Amino acid sequence: MARKPVTWYIATPADGIIEMSRQAGTPVNLADAVGQVIDHPNPCANLWFDESQFSYFRMVKRVGEALEDTGIWPVTWPVRLWIVEPLGETGNWSQRYYPYRLLAHQIRVLEETDAHLALGTGGRDVLDVIQQQIPQRAARWAADWDADPEGMRERRSNWEQCGGGRGAQPAAQATARARRESAAHRWNQRLAGNAVDKALAASGASPQAFNYARGRAANLAIAAQHQARLDAHVLDRLRGVDLDVPVPAAV
Repeated sequence: MARKPVTWYIATPADGIIEMSRQAGTPVNLADAVGQVIDHPNPCANLWFDESQFSYFRMVKRVGEALEDTGIWPVTWPVRLWIVEPLGETGNWSQRYYPYRLLAHQIRVLEETDAHLALGTGGRDVLDVIQQQIPQRAARWAADWDADPEGMRERRSNWEQCGGGRGAQPAAQATARARRESAAHRWNQRLAGNAVDKALAASGASPQAFNYARGRAANLAIAAQHQARLDAHVLDRLRGVDLDVPVPAAV
């Protein structure tokens, strides 16, 4: 049986320019080169050493790692995702540690594909959480904290002790590593935090409330990323279901 062809991905900012090429002063725009072959503008002479800020094209075959080592900072959305074909001699820093990565001095840009794939298997759901749910929930999370900081601090501590932080979060991280979606995992957490910062920018919430809301948002986003892989108990912990249950009034 013939082996399935490998698909290679490169992620760029919204303008289609490889960020490291921009920073090196030799911008390579994939959006302008669909269907074309691109030669690296300043390839390294010693394979595969970083002789400059942009010494080779970097691509991955695990799309959940496409946002790793791109030079894109700060984390932002949208990005664009491209399917490319490596041409000529190729290499790798280490087949043991980076089996999903490939380096080349020449590529063909085949097509643009859906960017949400770079956010993991649940990428569409992650975007829904970040763009729709977090802006609506952030104010409530912050208000809950500022209404009773000591009580919320105790509730969060109990939640962490019962598996919310010390069980569910490591389980999600381990799943991301096993599925080669660690870059997506980190990116989703930062996008969630950015959504909180935007939603609460003029709220007057305390710094502690901001931190609490960021943590809730990050966990909600990674629950969306891994919802088809983690069991219901772990997902409920990440979503903070126990933290959202109203505290019974004192008798």
